[in-house]
Amino acid sequence: MQHLMPVYRPLDLTLVGGAGCELWDQQGKRYLDAISGVGVTLLGHAHPHIHAAIVAQSQTFLHLSNLFDQHWNHKLAAQLAQITGLTQAFFCNSGSEANETAIKLARLYGHHQGSTQPKILVMHNAFHGRTLGALSATANAQYRQAFGPLLTGFEFVAFHDLAAIEAYQDDPDVVAVMLEPIQGEGGIHIASPSYLKQLRQLCDQQQWLLILDEIQCGMGRTGSWFYYQQADIRPDILTIAKGLGNGIPIGACLAEPKVAQLLQVGHHGSTFGGNPLACRVAYTVLQQLEQNYLCLVAHKGQQLLELLQSKLTGVKGVQSVRGVGLMIGIELSQPVPQLTQLACDEYGILLNVTQGKIIRLLPPLIISTQQIAYLAQQVAALIKALPLRLEDLQ
Repeated sequence: MQHLMPVYRPLDLTLVGGAGCELWDQQGKRYLDAISGVGVTLLGHAHPHIHAAIVAQSQTFLHLSNLFDQHWNHKLAAQLAQITGLTQAFFCNSGSEANETAIKLARLYGHHQGSTQPKILVMHNAFHGRTLGALSATANAQYRQAFGPLLTGFEFVAFHDLAAIEAYQDDPDVVAVMLEPIQGEGGIHIASPSYLKQLRQLCDQQQWLLILDEIQCGMGRTGSWFYYQQADIRPDILTIAKGLGNGIPIGACLAEPKVAQLLQVGHHGSTFGGNPLACRVAYTVLQQLEQNYLCLVAHKGQQLLELLQSKLTGVKGVQSVRGVGLMIGIELSQPVPQLTQLACDEYGILLNVTQGKIIRLLPPLIISTQQIAYLAQQVAALIKALPLRLEDLQ
Protein backbone atom coordinates (compact mmCIF):
# COMPACT_ATOMS: atom_id res chain seq x y z
CA MET A 1 0.00 0.00 0.00
CA GLN A 2 1.32 3.42 -1.00
CA HIS A 3 1.00 6.07 1.71
CA LEU A 4 1.92 9.08 -0.46
CA MET A 5 -0.76 10.99 -2.32
CA PRO A 6 -0.39 10.16 -6.04
CA VAL A 7 0.57 13.64 -7.22
CA TYR A 8 3.94 12.64 -8.71
CA ARG A 9 5.07 10.06 -11.25
CA PRO A 10 8.73 9.47 -10.40
CA LEU A 11 11.13 7.59 -12.64
CA ASP A 12 11.85 3.95 -11.94
CA LEU A 13 15.03 4.98 -10.15
CA THR A 14 16.07 5.19 -6.51
CA LEU A 15 18.91 7.59 -5.81
CA VAL A 16 20.98 7.13 -2.67
CA GLY A 17 23.85 9.62 -2.93
CA GLY A 18 25.37 12.52 -4.79
CA ALA A 19 28.33 14.85 -5.09
CA GLY A 20 28.82 17.82 -7.37
CA CYS A 21 26.91 17.30 -10.62
CA GLU A 22 26.53 13.54 -10.14
CA LEU A 23 24.02 11.30 -8.40
CA TRP A 24 24.12 7.53 -7.98
CA ASP A 25 21.66 4.72 -7.37
CA GLN A 26 21.61 1.63 -5.15
CA GLN A 27 23.78 -0.29 -7.60
CA GLY A 28 26.39 2.47 -7.73
CA LYS A 29 25.52 3.57 -11.26
CA ARG A 30 26.29 7.27 -11.71
CA TYR A 31 24.17 9.84 -13.51
CA LEU A 32 24.94 13.38 -14.68
CA ASP A 33 22.33 15.65 -13.11
CA ALA A 34 21.13 18.00 -15.85
CA ILE A 35 17.99 19.19 -14.06
CA SER A 36 19.37 19.92 -10.54
CA GLY A 37 16.07 19.46 -8.74
CA VAL A 38 14.37 21.66 -11.39
CA GLY A 39 16.88 24.47 -11.03
CA VAL A 40 17.45 24.17 -7.29
CA THR A 41 20.91 22.75 -6.58
CA LEU A 42 22.96 25.51 -8.20
CA LEU A 43 26.09 24.50 -6.28
CA GLY A 44 25.57 20.79 -6.84
CA HIS A 45 25.15 18.04 -4.29
CA ALA A 46 27.05 17.76 -1.01
CA HIS A 47 28.74 21.12 -1.44
CA PRO A 48 31.19 21.50 1.48
CA HIS A 49 30.29 25.11 2.30
CA ILE A 50 26.56 24.34 2.35
CA HIS A 51 27.23 21.31 4.54
CA ALA A 52 29.28 23.44 6.93
CA ALA A 53 26.57 26.12 7.17
CA ILE A 54 23.89 23.53 7.96
CA VAL A 55 26.02 21.85 10.63
CA ALA A 56 27.04 25.13 12.24
CA GLN A 57 23.47 26.42 12.46
CA SER A 58 22.14 23.08 13.75
CA GLN A 59 24.44 23.46 16.75
CA THR A 60 22.60 26.58 17.94
CA PHE A 61 18.99 26.68 16.77
CA LEU A 62 17.23 25.79 13.52
CA HIS A 63 14.12 27.86 14.01
CA LEU A 64 12.95 30.94 15.85
CA SER A 65 9.51 32.43 15.65
CA ASN A 66 9.34 35.79 13.91
CA LEU A 67 8.23 37.07 17.31
CA PHE A 68 11.98 37.27 17.98
CA ASP A 69 14.84 38.87 16.10
CA GLN A 70 17.86 37.03 14.69
CA HIS A 71 20.65 38.30 12.49
CA TRP A 72 20.70 35.82 9.57
CA ASN A 73 17.53 37.16 7.95
CA HIS A 74 18.94 40.69 8.20
CA LYS A 75 22.25 39.62 6.64
CA LEU A 76 20.48 37.82 3.80
CA ALA A 77 18.08 40.70 3.15
CA ALA A 78 20.96 43.20 3.05
CA GLN A 79 22.92 41.05 0.60
CA LEU A 80 19.90 40.61 -1.68
CA ALA A 81 19.24 44.36 -1.55
CA GLN A 82 22.79 45.00 -2.70
CA ILE A 83 22.46 42.52 -5.56
CA THR A 84 18.98 43.48 -6.79
CA GLY A 85 18.56 47.15 -5.87
CA LEU A 86 15.27 46.22 -4.16
CA THR A 87 15.61 47.15 -0.53
CA GLN A 88 12.77 45.34 1.26
CA ALA A 89 12.47 41.56 1.62
CA PHE A 90 9.86 39.10 2.85
CA PHE A 91 11.07 35.52 3.32
CA CYS A 92 8.90 32.46 2.88
CA ASN A 93 9.36 28.80 1.97
CA SER A 94 8.75 28.43 -1.76
CA GLY A 95 8.24 30.16 -5.08
CA SER A 96 4.47 29.83 -4.89
CA GLU A 97 4.48 31.63 -1.54
CA ALA A 98 6.73 34.35 -2.91
CA ASN A 99 4.27 34.90 -5.76
CA GLU A 100 1.33 34.92 -3.35
CA THR A 101 3.11 37.73 -1.52
CA ALA A 102 3.64 39.64 -4.78
CA ILE A 103 -0.05 39.28 -5.69
CA LYS A 104 -1.14 40.54 -2.27
CA LEU A 105 1.25 43.50 -2.57
CA ALA A 106 -0.14 44.37 -6.01
CA ARG A 107 -3.71 44.25 -4.77
CA LEU A 108 -2.82 46.34 -1.72
CA TYR A 109 -1.13 48.86 -4.01
CA GLY A 110 -4.23 48.92 -6.20
CA HIS A 111 -6.54 49.66 -3.28
CA HIS A 112 -4.25 52.49 -2.21
CA GLN A 113 -4.49 53.80 -5.79
CA GLY A 114 -8.27 53.89 -5.48
CA SER A 115 -9.24 50.67 -7.29
CA THR A 116 -11.79 48.43 -5.58
CA GLN A 117 -11.28 45.65 -8.15
CA PRO A 118 -7.55 45.73 -9.01
CA LYS A 119 -6.37 43.69 -12.00
CA ILE A 120 -3.00 42.15 -12.77
CA LEU A 121 -1.97 41.45 -16.38
CA VAL A 122 -0.37 37.99 -16.62
CA MET A 123 0.96 35.97 -19.53
CA HIS A 124 -0.29 33.06 -21.56
CA ASN A 125 1.91 30.00 -21.03
CA ALA A 126 2.95 31.29 -17.59
CA PHE A 127 3.58 29.22 -14.49
CA HIS A 128 3.61 30.95 -11.10
CA GLY A 129 2.79 28.08 -8.74
CA ARG A 130 0.06 25.74 -7.49
CA THR A 131 -1.42 27.61 -4.53
CA LEU A 132 -4.75 29.17 -5.39
CA GLY A 133 -3.52 32.73 -5.92
CA ALA A 134 -0.46 31.69 -7.92
CA LEU A 135 -2.55 29.14 -9.82
CA SER A 136 -5.04 31.85 -10.75
CA ALA A 137 -2.15 33.69 -12.42
CA THR A 138 -1.02 30.53 -14.24
CA ALA A 139 -2.29 30.01 -17.77
CA ASN A 140 -2.16 26.24 -17.97
CA ALA A 141 -5.45 24.37 -18.15
CA GLN A 142 -3.77 21.16 -17.00
CA TYR A 143 -2.95 22.72 -13.63
CA ARG A 144 -6.15 24.79 -13.27
CA GLN A 145 -8.69 22.12 -14.19
CA ALA A 146 -11.05 21.05 -11.39
CA PHE A 147 -9.77 23.63 -8.86
CA GLY A 148 -12.24 26.41 -9.55
CA PRO A 149 -13.52 28.83 -8.75
CA LEU A 150 -10.11 30.48 -8.94
CA LEU A 151 -9.38 34.07 -8.01
CA THR A 152 -10.60 36.80 -10.31
CA GLY A 153 -8.60 39.91 -11.12
CA PHE A 154 -6.17 38.40 -13.63
CA GLU A 155 -6.18 39.24 -17.34
CA PHE A 156 -4.17 36.96 -19.64
CA VAL A 157 -2.22 38.49 -22.52
CA ALA A 158 0.24 37.16 -25.09
CA PHE A 159 3.83 36.74 -23.91
CA HIS A 160 6.41 39.06 -25.49
CA ASP A 161 3.70 41.17 -27.15
CA LEU A 162 3.81 44.78 -25.97
CA ALA A 163 0.73 45.74 -27.99
CA ALA A 164 -1.34 43.20 -26.05
CA ILE A 165 -0.43 45.03 -22.84
CA GLU A 166 -0.84 48.51 -24.33
CA ALA A 167 -4.47 47.59 -25.09
CA TYR A 168 -5.19 47.94 -21.34
CA GLN A 169 -3.89 51.50 -20.96
CA ASP A 170 -7.39 52.91 -20.53
CA ASP A 171 -8.48 50.36 -17.94
CA PRO A 172 -8.32 52.17 -14.56
CA ASP A 173 -8.32 48.91 -12.57
CA VAL A 174 -5.08 47.52 -14.02
CA VAL A 175 -2.39 47.96 -11.36
CA ALA A 176 0.42 45.59 -12.34
CA VAL A 177 2.01 43.39 -15.00
CA MET A 178 3.41 40.05 -13.82
CA LEU A 179 5.61 37.74 -15.86
CA GLU A 180 8.51 35.33 -15.91
CA PRO A 181 11.14 37.02 -18.11
CA ILE A 182 12.07 33.48 -19.18
CA GLN A 183 9.19 31.03 -19.03
CA GLY A 184 10.66 27.86 -17.55
CA GLU A 185 7.74 25.46 -17.14
CA GLY A 186 6.29 27.00 -20.30
CA GLY A 187 9.21 25.72 -22.36
CA ILE A 188 12.16 28.16 -22.13
CA HIS A 189 10.50 31.08 -23.91
CA ILE A 190 12.68 34.17 -23.57
CA ALA A 191 11.69 37.82 -23.31
CA SER A 192 14.24 40.01 -25.08
CA PRO A 193 16.01 42.80 -23.18
CA SER A 194 14.44 45.35 -25.53
CA TYR A 195 10.95 44.05 -24.70
CA LEU A 196 11.67 44.29 -20.97
CA LYS A 197 12.90 47.87 -21.40
CA GLN A 198 9.73 48.84 -23.25
CA LEU A 199 7.59 47.10 -20.66
CA ARG A 200 9.35 48.98 -17.86
CA GLN A 201 8.72 52.28 -19.65
CA LEU A 202 5.05 51.44 -20.16
CA CYS A 203 4.58 50.49 -16.51
CA ASP A 204 6.21 53.77 -15.42
CA GLN A 205 3.97 55.73 -17.76
CA GLN A 206 0.83 53.98 -16.47
CA GLN A 207 1.92 53.85 -12.82
CA TRP A 208 1.62 50.07 -12.95
CA LEU A 209 3.84 47.78 -10.91
CA LEU A 210 6.23 45.55 -12.83
CA ILE A 211 6.42 42.15 -11.12
CA LEU A 212 9.10 39.75 -12.32
CA ASP A 213 9.03 36.09 -11.34
CA GLU A 214 12.66 34.92 -11.54
CA ILE A 215 12.09 31.85 -9.40
CA GLN A 216 13.59 29.59 -12.07
CA CYS A 217 15.70 31.93 -14.21
CA GLY A 218 17.24 33.95 -11.39
CA MET A 219 20.13 33.33 -9.00
CA GLY A 220 22.81 33.41 -11.68
CA ARG A 221 21.32 30.83 -14.03
CA THR A 222 21.41 33.16 -17.05
CA GLY A 223 24.90 34.53 -16.43
CA SER A 224 23.87 37.55 -14.38
CA TRP A 225 22.38 37.50 -10.90
CA PHE A 226 18.96 38.07 -12.46
CA TYR A 227 17.91 38.12 -16.08
CA TYR A 228 16.27 41.56 -15.82
CA GLN A 229 19.73 43.03 -15.17
CA GLN A 230 20.67 42.18 -18.76
CA ALA A 231 18.01 44.70 -19.83
CA ASP A 232 19.37 47.33 -17.43
CA ILE A 233 16.02 47.72 -15.69
CA ARG A 234 14.66 47.03 -12.23
CA PRO A 235 11.23 45.65 -11.34
CA ASP A 236 9.05 46.99 -8.56
CA ILE A 237 8.61 43.47 -7.17
CA LEU A 238 10.86 40.45 -7.69
CA THR A 239 10.14 36.87 -6.61
CA ILE A 240 12.89 34.28 -6.13
CA ALA A 241 13.22 30.78 -4.65
CA LYS A 242 14.59 27.47 -6.04
CA GLY A 243 18.37 28.01 -6.20
CA LEU A 244 18.40 30.49 -3.32
CA GLY A 245 18.80 27.70 -0.76
CA ASN A 246 20.50 25.00 -2.88
CA GLY A 247 17.88 22.54 -1.60
CA ILE A 248 16.95 24.09 1.74
CA PRO A 249 13.40 25.46 1.24
CA ILE A 250 13.35 29.25 1.02
CA GLY A 251 11.65 31.84 -1.14
CA ALA A 252 11.70 35.63 -1.12
CA CYS A 253 9.61 38.51 -2.36
CA LEU A 254 11.67 41.67 -2.80
CA ALA A 255 10.12 45.08 -3.38
CA GLU A 256 10.68 48.80 -3.69
CA PRO A 257 9.90 50.70 -0.46
CA LYS A 258 6.90 52.48 -2.04
CA VAL A 259 5.21 49.07 -2.33
CA ALA A 260 6.69 47.13 0.57
CA GLN A 261 5.85 49.79 3.15
CA LEU A 262 2.14 49.38 2.40
CA LEU A 263 2.33 46.10 4.35
CA GLN A 264 1.63 46.58 8.02
CA VAL A 265 1.93 44.26 11.00
CA GLY A 266 -0.65 41.48 10.65
CA HIS A 267 -1.11 41.86 6.90
CA HIS A 268 1.11 38.91 6.04
CA GLY A 269 3.37 36.34 7.64
CA SER A 270 4.93 32.88 7.62
CA THR A 271 5.70 30.54 10.52
CA PHE A 272 8.86 29.12 8.94
CA GLY A 273 9.69 32.00 6.61
CA GLY A 274 13.11 33.53 7.19
CA ASN A 275 14.19 30.93 9.75
CA PRO A 276 17.89 30.98 10.73
CA LEU A 277 18.81 27.74 8.96
CA ALA A 278 17.33 28.72 5.60
CA CYS A 279 18.71 32.26 5.74
CA ARG A 280 22.21 31.16 6.75
CA VAL A 281 22.34 28.62 3.93
CA ALA A 282 20.98 31.14 1.40
CA TYR A 283 23.58 33.70 2.50
CA THR A 284 26.26 31.04 1.97
CA VAL A 285 24.89 30.30 -1.52
CA LEU A 286 25.16 33.98 -2.46
CA GLN A 287 28.74 34.14 -1.21
CA GLN A 288 29.77 31.03 -3.14
CA LEU A 289 28.13 32.18 -6.37
CA GLU A 290 29.76 35.60 -6.17
CA GLN A 291 33.24 34.33 -5.28
CA ASN A 292 33.53 31.20 -7.39
CA TYR A 293 30.87 30.51 -10.01
CA LEU A 294 28.72 33.36 -11.29
CA CYS A 295 31.33 34.86 -13.60
CA LEU A 296 31.62 31.57 -15.53
CA VAL A 297 27.94 30.83 -16.15
CA ALA A 298 27.48 32.83 -19.36
CA HIS A 299 30.52 31.18 -20.95
CA LYS A 300 29.45 27.70 -19.88
CA GLY A 301 25.92 28.28 -21.12
CA GLN A 302 27.13 29.50 -24.50
CA GLN A 303 29.39 26.48 -24.79
CA LEU A 304 26.54 24.07 -24.08
CA LEU A 305 24.10 25.87 -26.37
CA GLU A 306 26.53 25.95 -29.29
CA LEU A 307 27.44 22.27 -28.87
CA LEU A 308 23.79 21.26 -28.85
CA GLN A 309 22.93 23.44 -31.82
CA SER A 310 25.84 22.09 -33.85
CA LYS A 311 24.96 18.47 -33.05
CA LEU A 312 21.22 18.87 -33.62
CA THR A 313 21.16 21.15 -36.67
CA GLY A 314 19.37 19.33 -39.46
CA VAL A 315 18.04 16.54 -37.25
CA LYS A 316 14.42 16.07 -38.23
CA GLY A 317 11.99 16.36 -35.40
CA VAL A 318 14.07 19.02 -33.63
CA GLN A 319 12.26 22.31 -34.00
CA SER A 320 14.61 24.56 -32.08
CA VAL A 321 17.38 24.70 -29.50
CA ARG A 322 17.25 27.87 -27.40
CA GLY A 323 18.39 29.22 -24.09
CA VAL A 324 20.24 31.77 -22.01
CA GLY A 325 23.08 30.75 -19.71
CA LEU A 326 22.53 27.31 -18.24
CA MET A 327 18.80 27.33 -18.99
CA ILE A 328 18.21 25.51 -22.26
CA GLY A 329 15.19 24.09 -24.06
CA ILE A 330 15.19 21.64 -26.98
CA GLU A 331 11.80 21.64 -28.65
CA LEU A 332 10.74 18.47 -30.46
CA SER A 333 8.04 18.30 -33.10
CA GLN A 334 5.80 16.08 -30.98
CA PRO A 335 5.78 14.34 -27.60
CA VAL A 336 7.98 11.28 -27.15
CA PRO A 337 6.79 9.09 -24.25
CA GLN A 338 9.36 7.67 -21.81
CA LEU A 339 12.09 10.06 -22.95
CA THR A 340 13.22 10.87 -19.41
CA GLN A 341 13.36 7.19 -18.43
CA LEU A 342 15.34 6.36 -21.58
CA ALA A 343 17.78 9.22 -20.86
CA CYS A 344 18.32 7.85 -17.39
CA ASP A 345 18.57 4.14 -18.23
CA GLU A 346 20.60 4.19 -21.42
CA TYR A 347 22.43 7.53 -21.47
CA GLY A 348 23.13 8.18 -17.80
CA ILE A 349 21.65 11.68 -17.71
CA LEU A 350 18.85 13.12 -15.59
CA LEU A 351 16.64 15.68 -17.34
CA ASN A 352 12.97 16.43 -17.72
CA VAL A 353 10.44 17.36 -20.37
CA THR A 354 8.00 20.25 -20.10
CA GLN A 355 4.93 21.00 -22.21
CA GLY A 356 5.12 17.39 -23.36
CA LYS A 357 7.83 17.88 -25.97
CA ILE A 358 10.46 20.38 -24.75
CA ILE A 359 13.58 18.89 -23.17
CA ARG A 360 14.59 21.22 -20.35
CA LEU A 361 18.23 21.37 -19.22
CA LEU A 362 19.05 23.14 -15.93
CA PRO A 363 22.39 21.70 -14.82
CA PRO A 364 24.15 22.94 -11.67
CA LEU A 365 26.16 26.10 -12.24
CA ILE A 366 29.30 24.25 -11.14
CA ILE A 367 29.20 21.95 -14.20
CA SER A 368 32.66 21.49 -15.71
CA THR A 369 33.76 21.89 -19.34
CA GLN A 370 34.17 18.12 -19.60
CA GLN A 371 30.69 17.51 -18.21
CA ILE A 372 29.22 20.04 -20.63
CA ALA A 373 30.77 18.18 -23.57
CA TYR A 374 29.50 14.85 -22.21
CA LEU A 375 25.99 16.24 -21.64
CA ALA A 376 25.77 17.63 -25.19
CA GLN A 377 27.05 14.34 -26.61
CA GLN A 378 24.58 12.22 -24.66
CA VAL A 379 21.56 14.44 -25.29
CA ALA A 380 22.29 14.50 -29.03
CA ALA A 381 22.69 10.72 -29.10
CA LEU A 382 19.45 10.30 -27.15
CA ILE A 383 17.46 12.47 -29.55
CA LYS A 384 18.86 10.75 -32.61
CA ALA A 385 17.94 7.34 -31.23
CA LEU A 386 14.50 7.93 -29.75
CA PRO A 387 12.23 4.89 -29.95
CA LEU A 388 9.82 6.60 -32.32
CA ARG A 389 12.73 7.88 -34.47
CA LEU A 390 12.52 11.64 -34.77
CA GLU A 391 13.28 11.30 -38.48
CA ASP A 392 9.73 9.96 -38.92
CA LEU A 393 7.89 12.42 -36.71
CA GLN A 394 7.42 15.30 -39.12
